[in-house]
Amino acid sequence: MEMPYRRLGRSGLKVSLLSFGSWVSFGAQMDDDRAFACMSAAREAGVNFFDNAEVYAGGESEQIMGRVLARAGWPRPSYVVSTKFFWGIDDGVNTSNTLNRKYLFQAMDASLERFGLDFVDLVFCHRADPETPVEETVWAMHDLITRGKALYWGTSEWSADEIRAAYEIAERHHLHKPQMEQPQYNLLARDRVEKEYARLYQDWGLGLTTWSPLASGLLTGKYLNGVPEGSRATLPGYEWLRDELTNPKANESVRRLQQVAAELQCSLAQLAIAWCARNPHVSTVITGATSVEQVQENLRSLEVLPKLTESVCRRIDELFPAT
Repeated sequence: MEMPYRRLGRSGLKVSLLSFGSWVSFGAQMDDDRAFACMSAAREAGVNFFDNAEVYAGGESEQIMGRVLARAGWPRPSYVVSTKFFWGIDDGVNTSNTLNRKYLFQAMDASLERFGLDFVDLVFCHRADPETPVEETVWAMHDLITRGKALYWGTSEWSADEIRAAYEIAERHHLHKPQMEQPQYNLLARDRVEKEYARLYQDWGLGLTTWSPLASGLLTGKYLNGVPEGSRATLPGYEWLRDELTNPKANESVRRLQQVAAELQCSLAQLAIAWCARNPHVSTVITGATSVEQVQENLRSLEVLPKLTESVCRRIDELFPAT
């Protein structure tokens, strides 16, 4: 099946329905060669959006992706790259957990240097900052765009009220508005995308670049019998994931979902990714992988999309109801 492309919200930019992200994998689990192989396999299948963030692997993820892009030599107009700012990679009163103007400008310059790029296509405010006035952040993001360092800006894991406040400030001052939000969205995390943001699609055409379609691997069935060696939950710094991934109730629903996947002749992972992509408000589903084989398996989720009839989705809803 050919890769579909969707507009990023109401912008004119089109992104592949499935995209490739570097969270956790780049640096921690993958070197340059494996990253090159995975990104190349994704691109060959039609992926044009590669997601990243300043904080991933403390900046190393951006460096790896930048080296891959230079090695691949793909024409710059043919791909979309993102980064995100908030957490920072240096401890300091103005360099971590903030969206103030000073940090955003310096973080952007450092990010572009790590990428080896003149600009990123998308830049996200990685979390909301309760201590910086929203107006300061909106002006800073607008100025980054007018200076050509980014083309579109958006938010990640902001509440609907926080997004609305930013949008209204931008509209009032005729500034570049937030075009997209990057929320977690999967069978176990539905409410924000399906309920909280509902008016934002209607009012402003907010686009979504959703992350964690597999709930960090839980929806693949990998954790049905405990935590396997070498999995994400065993990585240093990801201990917080262990309890989520071994949740008995969630894993029982996954166990029952296996029957639906078997009937559709697909893997649990493919079913979970296809389910996210079925939502028309989702511009792109960010997938991750540590091998070419995993990239290819994820991309075959597109073949599952036509099989997700209303009756199939009702069965899935019974197993993973929206609260």
